[in-house]
Amino acid sequence: MKLHLAEGLNLPVDFATQTLLVVGKRGSGKSNTAVRLAEQLFAAQIPFVAVDPVDNWWGLKSSKDGSAPGLPVTIFGGSHADVPLEATGGALVADVIVESRVSAVLSIRHFSNRDRARFVADLFDRLYRTNREPLHVFLEEAHEVAPQSPFKGDEEMLGRVTRLWKLGRSSGLGGSAITQRPASLSKNITTQAEILIVHRLIGPQDVAAIKEWIKYHGESESILAELSTLQTGEAFLWAPDFPEGTPIGLRRVRILQRETFDSAATPRAGQVRREPRVLASPDLESLRERMAATIERAKADDPRELRKRIAELEQQLKAKPNAAPERIIERIEIPSITTEHERTVDEWVERIGPMMESGVKAINDVAQRFVGLRGLLTVSAAGQNGRKVDSTVHVNKSAKPSPIVNRPPADGDIHLNRLAERKILQVLAQHGPRTIRQLAIQAGYAMGGGGFRGALSKLKGVNYIIPTTDGRMTITGDGTAAIGAVDDLPTGKDLVAYWMSQFNRLAEREVLRIVSEAYPDALPLEEIAARCSPPYEPNGGGFRGAVGKLRTLGLIEGRGEMRMSDDLA
Repeated sequence: MKLHLAEGLNLPVDFATQTLLVVGKRGSGKSNTAVRLAEQLFAAQIPFVAVDPVDNWWGLKSSKDGSAPGLPVTIFGGSHADVPLEATGGALVADVIVESRVSAVLSIRHFSNRDRARFVADLFDRLYRTNREPLHVFLEEAHEVAPQSPFKGDEEMLGRVTRLWKLGRSSGLGGSAITQRPASLSKNITTQAEILIVHRLIGPQDVAAIKEWIKYHGESESILAELSTLQTGEAFLWAPDFPEGTPIGLRRVRILQRETFDSAATPRAGQVRREPRVLASPDLESLRERMAATIERAKADDPRELRKRIAELEQQLKAKPNAAPERIIERIEIPSITTEHERTVDEWVERIGPMMESGVKAINDVAQRFVGLRGLLTVSAAGQNGRKVDSTVHVNKSAKPSPIVNRPPADGDIHLNRLAERKILQVLAQHGPRTIRQLAIQAGYAMGGGGFRGALSKLKGVNYIIPTTDGRMTITGDGTAAIGAVDDLPTGKDLVAYWMSQFNRLAEREVLRIVSEAYPDALPLEEIAARCSPPYEPNGGGFRGAVGKLRTLGLIEGRGEMRMSDDLA
């Protein structure tokens, strides 16, 4: 079977293990090209996985006009999710895809930059190590996960994406990198592409990036002058060595339209966005059965299960406040801490950090708070910052249960004498459950700041706020009573103005102003720097420092292209 991409152009199914670069300015047809290839792979019964940071690939599930089912691909995460997606689930999702041989879309738009980096790194590492049959990976907005100039924390993600791109064929893996900003895409991804599809392109830096590919493959640069003349849907396809023996070479083609619903179409002013009426339903029951063993294996190796068990005990105690738990833990095995678990342990330590006076005392305090049995659970901890813990948690059987620590305080036990505590409760009272990131931004604090974290710890300790099942924070009845009538907090433009007033440096204020004016669109870093008043050098330390600070605070997101955070909007 051939992959029918354009009139008179069919690619052999061996394309599945090739690397492809699809570039073009916004609206030139590059996303249509990628989806067309995915549809053809599906028809050839070759699975694919699309990593989608913009939540635009779900249209595969409906017909072109939205009146009939499309392809029964599984959507993980996003606005049309069949299965929820967590930042810690990269390796698990990879296992499910490899073992079940399903085609999947992984919508990661809802992840913070840190969570995105973690998820993609784990996903690509596991795919590379475990896959052995043909599987094609699509990277939408590839410069987001493989940036030429990575920010701190992106290095591992970039390294694992690059490894798969360079060496993945031996594991049955191929990939398509799709981007409107080839200048912002890692040169290791650009030059390693074996096939190039280039739509209309006019930016000098982006044209120069294509020139790099041409030079790397020893080809003529004659087409560069024609790139700006291409019509929407037209492209140059260049495959100097594929297929082996009878290479396609260079062709100017018009890519055929996708056969599924165009969920990436930009709505015009005054136009109501059209939604499909029918979506295909993947066989979730069968997938769930196949996932069961994979999930159980993951649980056995996941230190988070300890926290989950503690939470279950807490709920038992709340249900029976005057009685000991029905079952006392005899022994809990914590898997040895490995590199893969390191970040999970870091998050655990970060949570208990505000209470930490010493490693041993902090963990015992947490055990008392969650379990409510003083002295029943003892833990030893050692090492820098408490990161290396003993592999066993033992029960002190001689101890007797003490009253539950995490109880609502009696009247007068606590006063909201810190502004951070009041603001946190105000946000939750006004807006309902919030993620920690949303909560920090809307309350006007840095998410990792000591004041904000300390206030969170105190409010949780007195049961004024509690976590929901999906990891957000919500206000309790005691918290609502404590805060009473709430004053209005800034939202929308007023919240942006508040944050701008918090920066002493002009660079932070200008960058935030530019991305807020462009919202919801993303802008290349070069354009943001040029729009600032006065303009900045895109690679200058002052500008890069401002962008990094705003990203750390969660006010903007992205890499090669930046946009204002939805949480701030």
